[in-house]
Amino acid sequence: MNDPYGPVLPGSGKNDYETYMSTDQLLALQKGPDDWVSKDELLFQVTHQSTELWLKLAHSECEEALALMAQDDTNGASACLRRSTQCIRLIRYQLDILSELTPWDFLRLRPVLGNGSGFESPGWRSIRQVGAALSDQLDAYVRRRGIDMAQTYVSGQHGSEYRLFEDLIDWDESVSLWRARHYKLAERIIGQFTVGTKGTPVSALKDMPDTKFFLQLWRVRSELAAMSGTQQVDHA
Repeated sequence: MNDPYGPVLPGSGKNDYETYMSTDQLLALQKGPDDWVSKDELLFQVTHQSTELWLKLAHSECEEALALMAQDDTNGASACLRRSTQCIRLIRYQLDILSELTPWDFLRLRPVLGNGSGFESPGWRSIRQVGAALSDQLDAYVRRRGIDMAQTYVSGQHGSEYRLFEDLIDWDESVSLWRARHYKLAERIIGQFTVGTKGTPVSALKDMPDTKFFLQLWRVRSELAAMSGTQQVDHA
């Protein structure tokens, strides 16, 4: 008698979960114990491979946000941006587990990384690219709609345009906080002046969190501060 709840998907998995999730292939992507120079290799690979997956989703959501902004669908774009921001926050939080690596543990692990560097991360590269594209799309949206950004903040704090601007800021800030956490983790484990795998000292990472994608939205804060010093801002 056939099991009505048995596997129905084509594939090699023992059940439909394994087939759909490709767990055999996924769990084979990490080195096994016989190949470890340290048990921390599993920790290091799992953390970074999962980061790439979350960045893949973060990038996909931003691509959708780009398309929706081009259609003036601010609510839809905001929803995608919030999901992407959650992905970035997740990878920042999961860096905490790498703080369990002691400096000596990492130095034992480091030779097997070759010349590999986080700068080569395809996920990080995709985030930089889509961040620049979002900035260009924001400029196009503002021009097309004839929006005064400062006025939007003064009078439109419950409107969809204000929400879109703040969701972009949340995304930008989350990327900066992730990069800052990454820098502090590297500093903690191998020291500020140690030269990395690409010949760059860890201290060079220090300025990366200051990189902003949406300068136009950060500048409007200064504009509002200037306005508040010369005129009464109506928050009604």
